[in-house]
Amino acid sequence: MRTANPVLGERTFERSRFEPMARDAMTVNGTVNKTLLLLVLLTASSAWTWSMAAAGQAIVGPLVVGGLIGGLVLGMATAFVPRWSPVTAPIYAVCEGLFLGAISAIINQAQPGIAPQAVALTFGTLFCLLAAYRSGLVRATENFKLGVVAATGAICVVYLISLVLSLFGVRFPFIHDAGPIGILFSLGVVVVAALNLVLDFDFIEQGARAGAPRFMEWYGAFGLLATLVWLYLEILRLLSKLNSRG
Repeated sequence: MRTANPVLGERTFERSRFEPMARDAMTVNGTVNKTLLLLVLLTASSAWTWSMAAAGQAIVGPLVVGGLIGGLVLGMATAFVPRWSPVTAPIYAVCEGLFLGAISAIINQAQPGIAPQAVALTFGTLFCLLAAYRSGLVRATENFKLGVVAATGAICVVYLISLVLSLFGVRFPFIHDAGPIGILFSLGVVVVAALNLVLDFDFIEQGARAGAPRFMEWYGAFGLLATLVWLYLEILRLLSKLNSRG
């Protein structure tokens, strides 16, 4: 079972050590419900930091840093220990909300209306791909999975190189600019992030079919939320580049 999502790896179910068709088994509906709960937590915390940023509160800076670091730490912990997901996934959602709310408010002040557009496009993409997946129009075949995994890995390498170069005061050319190459790069990243949703749907469906333990519903919801956060940030980046050209 292959997925490009770093928290939904092919050995996840092996690490969970479950007996097939356990009494308290993972279900698709249960995962959906937990995903909705995580989205509510993320929305609530992001709305709070949005209001803080809009009011010019000094606490916004620490909230951004704390939310970012907290999300990274909890994400890594959950990825390595899926059994912790019933506790860590909700806290992760709150941390990501703290970060996203502040960042979105700051960007939206500079480019009014951009954050609501990014939210609408993110959920529009989610529902369109879910409909395509459920109808069989898009299938998570092995070749499809290989392609998405390879593309996601390449993006991670580019971002890592860019981060390392920035530490030495070197700006990675083109990809962060609002020129044609930068816009095409961001568009490509958005497409790859969106395709990861298909792999996440497949992962959740296979987990339910295999009778994974009930706590894996939280893990599946956590992985799907992580992809949505990435997709939203990349859409926000793309819209920002497009707006700056206007």
